[in-house]
Amino acid sequence: MSKSRLYDDDVLVIGLGRFGGAAAVELQKLGHRVLGVEIDGALAESYLGRLTRVVQADAAEARIIDTVKARSFSIAVVGIGSSVEASVLASANLVDAGVESIWAKALSPEHGRILERIGVHNVVRPEADSGRRVAHLVNGKLQDFIEFDDGFAIIKMRPPQETLGFTLEQSALRSKYGVTVVGVKSPGQDFTYAIPQTKVMQGDTLIVAGKTELLEKLAARP
Repeated sequence: MSKSRLYDDDVLVIGLGRFGGAAAVELQKLGHRVLGVEIDGALAESYLGRLTRVVQADAAEARIIDTVKARSFSIAVVGIGSSVEASVLASANLVDAGVESIWAKALSPEHGRILERIGVHNVVRPEADSGRRVAHLVNGKLQDFIEFDDGFAIIKMRPPQETLGFTLEQSALRSKYGVTVVGVKSPGQDFTYAIPQTKVMQGDTLIVAGKTELLEKLAARP
């Protein structure tokens, strides 16, 4: 992986409207190589230079999924917001292509149930999940992500290897990454607020607060 990139996954984003476009741009900022597919020519053109590659095409057609080599992507986001039919067809084409992790925007609860039944792995309800938030979750490093207006965020994540078996004081995440571990949740135990003597073990969940870009650097650690 390049030193300038946090993530090495190529991501396919279908539909570059408000939700899909926000997710695509944020994924690109995070270091992913992003291929955007958009049926509207003017909208597709507006993303040239902002994403790794942009293709004007209708992803509801199975041949387009083959043309963009969807099978080579481990992650895909379907942000189509204008048509339930187009969303379902595009999602089904990705399922058939064997994409490992598919995130798709649901326009209604009924639409969400259909997406789940055809094999979409993660159904997104835009009233709760913004495109930017989903961008931070698709790589699987974070279990939850809440961002505030000033670029400050709180995340839930698995502990990096360098913390396992050590207290927070010993692993020194604050001095290394500029973030603060707020709490630790061990399997079968109640949530506890973190103190320097808190020991982190395999299977724990960390609640961490700090600047978004610093949190992402921590989350990218093995």
